[in-house]
Parts: sequence; structure tokens; C-alpha cells
Amino acid sequence: MKKDIESFLNYLKVEKGFSTNTLQAYQNDLNQLVQFIERDARYRNVMPSWDNFGKHGLAGFMVDLKGRGYAKTTLARKIASTKSFYNFMVAEGKLKESPAEGIASPKVGKSLPDAITMAEAKELIRQPSLSSTPDAKRDRAMLELLYASGMRVSELVALNMEDIDIENNTVRCFGKGSKERIVPIYPQAAQSVDEYVKEARHHMVHKDSEQALFVNQRGERLTRQGLWQILKAYAKAAGLGERVTPHTLRHSWATHMLGGGADLRAVQEMLGHANISTTQIYTHVSSGHIRKAYNDAHPRAKNQS
Repeated sequence: MKKDIESFLNYLKVEKGFSTNTLQAYQNDLNQLVQFIERDARYRNVMPSWDNFGKHGLAGFMVDLKGRGYAKTTLARKIASTKSFYNFMVAEGKLKESPAEGIASPKVGKSLPDAITMAEAKELIRQPSLSSTPDAKRDRAMLELLYASGMRVSELVALNMEDIDIENNTVRCFGKGSKERIVPIYPQAAQSVDEYVKEARHHMVHKDSEQALFVNQRGERLTRQGLWQILKAYAKAAGLGERVTPHTLRHSWATHMLGGGADLRAVQEMLGHANISTTQIYTHVSSGHIRKAYNDAHPRAKNQS
């Protein structure tokens, strides 16, 4: 059973280009399914197998999931991963039909991402400047870069030295499915990264072979968890408390870009979204901005005194 799951995950990685994080989530979901099947098999005194676990057993698994108090988004993903796996098994000829056929997923409305104001973003980014240690210079560069580019936290910690072009104010990052994109950044962000590289990074790196742009105190590539702890500390110092998450600066960047009149397609490309519908969730700009855009663009509106 676990070999079938490995085959499915390999299919998602190679054929569908799923990210490492998504693959890990799917693996956890399906391992949870296997554990339930094994408990069910012991109770019924049968061999644990896909064939011995039909629609009735899967219905029990769904009841078990719903009783664990998962958020709707998590529950929806677990159901989606289960249904996708069974569809794969049918396509591979290992099952005649999917017992997951007809299972309904909870409706998950698209919630507006949390964003902080431009003033709050400025105050958050200012916090590392209150110190002159190598760590602080690194942190300033990271926060500037996150807010300048809108990249994901996982993309930022994956950056290598060669991915930053200080002269042209751009950063190269690899998104979901290892899709490469070049994102422009504002000069202050490029300057902060340049200062970190020239004045701080060599104090932190222990091996010349280390290619990671951002490193921890051991001189190794900084992890997402490490960055999250750093971000939480600065958010608290800036008076933002629990409002800041690892994706807050990404959400704020997108909201501020669109609020400032940026083209939706351009923002989609810079965020690395495969579908523009994902980007459209950020278009919750104020009615005042919409009115100004209308008055500036419509010929009849512009001609009225």
C-alpha cells in the first residue's frame, strides 16, 4: 500500500509538478488513510488492502476526519488527496472503481488574505535597523526582499547567491513545480541585500562552498521555521503581535501593488500564480481607489467639470 502511495507521489512530482510542501501534505494525508485502514482491518480480522477497504470503510474514514476538528481548508485538502489517489489507482488499473466517487468536500470560501498597512510594513522592516549585528543586517535584507518581491517564504530561504542581481535590481526565484521567474525589486531592497552580503554574510558562513544567500548562526541555509521565528520577534517589537504570519508580507505586497494601480496580469506573474483567479482575491481595493481609477480612465468622466 505504501508503495502505491510512493508511486502516486512520484506521479504528482514528475507529471504534475507539485511542490515539495504539497507532496509532504499529501503524503501525510494518505499515511493517515493507511493507518485507518490497518486499524479497520485488525477490527474485521482481514488483510489490510485497498480491495478490502471499500465505500463503507472510506465513509468511516470521512467520519473519523470530520470528528477531529480540522479546519475546513485542511479537511477539504485531505478529501481531495484521497480522491486523487483513488482516481490514480483506477487509472493505473490497480482498482476497478474508486470508492471515493461521490464523496462531497466541504465548501471553502476564499477568505481575504491578511495584510498590514504600508506604514505597518515600514515599521516592521525598520526593526532590524535598530541593531548593527550580522544577524540584524541579514534580517533587514530578508524583510526588505519579502516586501519588495512578494515571494513566498519557502522561495526566499531557497535563494542562492547567484539568484540576486544587485546591478539590475532583480531576484530569480523558483516557485511551485520549480517554475523559474524573475521579479523586480526596489533599490532599497537591493541595497539591503548588498550590505548584508558585503558586511555580514562572511561573518556567518563557515564554509566557502555554502551557496545559500541567507544562513543561520551555524552558517547553514536558514529554514522556513527559522525565518518564522525571526519574523514573529520583529512583529512583536513593531507592535503587530499575532497579526503577522509567514505570508503576511507576500499578501501585503500584492494588496499594495494592486491598490497602487499595478496590472493584475503582471502581479500574477510576479507572484508565480498559475491561475489569475488566485491573484484576483487581492483586488479588494477601496471604493475610493476604484472611483479614482474610473474618473482617470473614462473619457466622459474626465470631461466633466
